[in-house]
Amino acid sequence: MRVYISADMEGVAGVTAWEQVETIGGVEYARSQRLMTAEVNAAIRGALEAGATSVTVNDAHGRMRNIPPEDLHPGAQLISGTPKKLGMMEGIDRGFAVACFIGYHARAGSHGVLAHTYSDVVHRLEVNGQEMGELGLNALLAGYFGVPVVLVSGDQVLAGEARKILEGVEAVIVKEAVNYHAARSLPPRLAREKIRLGLVRALSKKSYQPLAAPAPATVTIKFNDPARAAAAAILPRSRFLDAATVTYTGADYLEAYQAARSLITLAKSS
Repeated sequence: MRVYISADMEGVAGVTAWEQVETIGGVEYARSQRLMTAEVNAAIRGALEAGATSVTVNDAHGRMRNIPPEDLHPGAQLISGTPKKLGMMEGIDRGFAVACFIGYHARAGSHGVLAHTYSDVVHRLEVNGQEMGELGLNALLAGYFGVPVVLVSGDQVLAGEARKILEGVEAVIVKEAVNYHAARSLPPRLAREKIRLGLVRALSKKSYQPLAAPAPATVTIKFNDPARAAAAAILPRSRFLDAATVTYTGADYLEAYQAARSLITLAKSS
């Protein structure tokens, strides 16, 4: 049984501020690296205890080189660095039995800790008319490859998002969002144990179904500034819906997913 883990940082227990998740944060960021790595290692332990034959971890936060390779559990392999063709889901393929999302956060505009969707330039993102955050977008990509997402960890807002779209998902809440920059977190050791046990439970179930990826698939992004939208609309085949909103339709979800990432990258460049 091959297990895939996509690891972000904003949803890790104890993390509540941007300086904790960006390299300019110095000692604050270094602490978050350790906390993130420890939660990932807890997930790896749970996967191996439940019978995983291999575990692949994709470092999915920021510049995607947050997990020190020497500190990763030796039972897993690490994908790190950028750019990556599939970004937060680099390495996913049809050979994986399940996927897990560790340290994830809620979508832009929600009440979750550090809630956003890929970038602060995005106000709202939809796939075929349904609002999505990073969790939904990445779960759909896993579904495109026939891989079900069986566990997510983060705050209670993220857990609510997951339960709405992923039937039977194990949603591990490691902190309760108070607001965008505040949370009541579990002690890190307890958070890790909840993740480990959650993955053991998740992998003991046999009835997960991949999230159905639509085809064709239309992504619609409302940016927080018309200038950002204008930069995004440089992408061929994209079109404006209004001054701040750009849409793109792909023949399948993989194309739409990659287009969404391209639209956001272009918007950030303006």
